[in-house]
Amino acid sequence: MRKTFSFTGAKKIIFGNGSILTLASHIKELNAQNPLVVIDKNLAKTDLLEKVANVLIPAGIKFTVYDKVVPEPPIELADEGAKIAVKNKCDIIIGIGGGSAMDVAKAIAVIATNQGGAVDYLGLNKVSKPGLPKIMIPTTAGTGSEVTFTAVFVRKNLKKKEGMNSPYLYPELALLDPELTLSLPPAPTAQTGLDALCHAIESYTSVNSSPVSEMFSLEAIALIAENLRTCVHDGKNIVARERMLLGSLYAGIGLANAGVTAVHSLSYPLGGKYGVGHGLANTMMLPAVMAFNLPAALEKFTDVAEAMGENVEGLPAREAAYLALEAVEALIEDCGIYSSLAQFGIKEKDFPALADVALTVARPLENNPRKITKEDMIAIYAQAF
Repeated sequence: MRKTFSFTGAKKIIFGNGSILTLASHIKELNAQNPLVVIDKNLAKTDLLEKVANVLIPAGIKFTVYDKVVPEPPIELADEGAKIAVKNKCDIIIGIGGGSAMDVAKAIAVIATNQGGAVDYLGLNKVSKPGLPKIMIPTTAGTGSEVTFTAVFVRKNLKKKEGMNSPYLYPELALLDPELTLSLPPAPTAQTGLDALCHAIESYTSVNSSPVSEMFSLEAIALIAENLRTCVHDGKNIVARERMLLGSLYAGIGLANAGVTAVHSLSYPLGGKYGVGHGLANTMMLPAVMAFNLPAALEKFTDVAEAMGENVEGLPAREAAYLALEAVEALIEDCGIYSSLAQFGIKEKDFPALADVALTVARPLENNPRKITKEDMIAIYAQAF
C-alpha cells in the first residue's frame, strides 16, 4: 500500500426510480416529524412541492417550506433559513434541488443547533456539534452535494465564494430518484453534468486520492462520458438519466474523499465576482487546467482517456494522456457549451486580480498534481479567454 487513507461519506444512500415516495418513512426513521423543506425558488414553482406534499401529508407529516434559494447562493440565505427552522421548531431539514438548495439546507441544519451565524463556520472543522438531521434529494446530476461535507456560498460584500466544511454537514440520508431529473432542460443538464465530470477528473488526479476514491472517480468519468450527451439531447431517456445520476453520485463520493484541484480554485472568483454559474465556471476552466496538469500525471490522464472511451493502446504516454483533454473538449462541444470568459465581461486586465483570489482557495491547490503559481493562473485564464 502506497499510503494511509481514510474514507467517509453520507450515512445512508438510497437510489432508484420513485424513491421520493419513501420520504415519509425515512423522516420517521430519523425520529422526526416537522421538516423544513429547502428548495430552489424556480423549482418551487413546479409540481415538485405537490409531489412532496402527496407523500408527507397522508403520513401525517406537516412541513414548512423555505423557497428563497437562488443559484450561487448568498450566505445570508443560510442564516435566514435557520431562523425559520428554529421559529417553527423544525426537527429535520430536507434539501431538494441542485447544489445550491442542498448546500443551503446543510448549512441551515448546523446553524439551527450551533450558536452564531453562517460566517462563523466558513473554513474547515469550525462546526462544534451536530446539526439537525438532513435528507438531501438532488434534482440535477451534477454537484454531488448530497454526499459531501461542504456548503459553498457567495459573500457579496467581499465578491468571493467561500465554503463551510465539516463532517457534521454529511447528510443522514441521500435520496436519489432519477425520475426527478427528467424535466431538467438541456442547458442546465449540460452544465451540471460537466460539473460532475470536473469533480470526477479532479478527484481522480488529486494528490489526495486513494485506491477507494479512485475507484468511484474513474467509474464516474465512464458513466458521465457515456451518458451525458444522451441526457442533453434526449432528456426523457430514463436509462441515461439513471446512469448520469449514478455518475454524479460517484463523483461526489470521490470529491468528498480526495478533494478537487485547481479547476475549483480558478472558478471560484468567476462565481463570486462575476456571477458565473458554478458548473459553467468549472467547465470553462477544466480543459486549460488539464493541459497544465498533464505533464505531472500522464498515467492518471491516460486512465481518464480510457474511461472516456479513447483507444490508448500502444500510444506513447504523453499522446495517450492528451486524448483525455481531446475527449473532454469534444464532450463540452457536443453538449453545446461554447462559453468563454470574454462573454461575461471579464477582461485581460482582470486576470491578476482573479489569480489573487484563486490563490486564497488553498485546499484545492494543495491537491493539484502540479504546483501552480500566480503566473500560471494568469496564463490559464488567458487560455480560457
